[in-house]
Amino acid sequence: MGVETGTGAAASTGRAGIVITGASSGIGEACAMHLDRQGFRVFAGVRAERDRAALRAKASSRLTPLRLDVTDLDSIATAVRTVSEAVGEAGLAGLVNNAGIAVPGPIETVPLDLVRRQFEVNVVGQIAVIQAFLPLLRKGRGRIVNMSSIAGVAAVPFLGIYGASKFALEAMTDALRLELRAWGISVSLVEPGAIATRIWNKSACLAESIRASADPALVALYEPLMRGLARRATDAERRALSPNAVALAVVHALTAARPRLRYLVGTDAKVRAAAKRFFGDRAHDRLVAAILRLPKSGQWVAGTGDRKVKV
Repeated sequence: MGVETGTGAAASTGRAGIVITGASSGIGEACAMHLDRQGFRVFAGVRAERDRAALRAKASSRLTPLRLDVTDLDSIATAVRTVSEAVGEAGLAGLVNNAGIAVPGPIETVPLDLVRRQFEVNVVGQIAVIQAFLPLLRKGRGRIVNMSSIAGVAAVPFLGIYGASKFALEAMTDALRLELRAWGISVSLVEPGAIATRIWNKSACLAESIRASADPALVALYEPLMRGLARRATDAERRALSPNAVALAVVHALTAARPRLRYLVGTDAKVRAAAKRFFGDRAHDRLVAAILRLPKSGQWVAGTGDRKVKV
């Protein structure tokens, strides 16, 4: 973690253009505001008209809100035309792929259409945006920053589908970094831990929707675990970092002379990544099981124990 590379030209302020997806709130909005204040020409991708108006009210005239849905190829193409007309032959200094969703729940209970939706947004959508903006990034010898998660380094239970999408994003980014090396395009990953954003509120609502539509027998199997986890998730949310902490890492990836390949953000992310890297999978499993107070292995096998979970 934190290995540096010298590829890619450092973005400078002024007319340098940077595209950010998922900029309506949270990390994306924080990135847009930080880069706008530093003088960059920010193209902030949002899905709703009300979000465009909100960004205009908060930012300088340099910031241009774009309607950009990463799952809609026509929307992406329109955004590329708008940005291309604005930056011309200067091209882009950066692309920040931040748009994403989190599908929660035990893997056994998640409907397959939601599994597909998770990957459509978090993986396929990112690739579609990268493919579309690469000609402008080549012109500007720009940089790409992909928003991953500690869940893409060390998976956790009940976010397995989300984690799988982030593991896929990590693999894609590692390959892309080498593929674009010849053009001097730097590619970095940002791997935050717990961050206070709306994605988790949306995820909680989605979890309740999944629970309501799932097979009652399956829901009953996991119910004791989910009750305890909900309480601990609330505690973790209180300790979550501000999106500004992630925005600072993104700014460094775009502007530093030697951007890092990976940026772990937050003590929780660093501890879990270290446990996984230096002590292996079993140690990481024990750490997560202890934090989440999961039952011991085999505890729920018929006739060997009760189904109580400490909360």
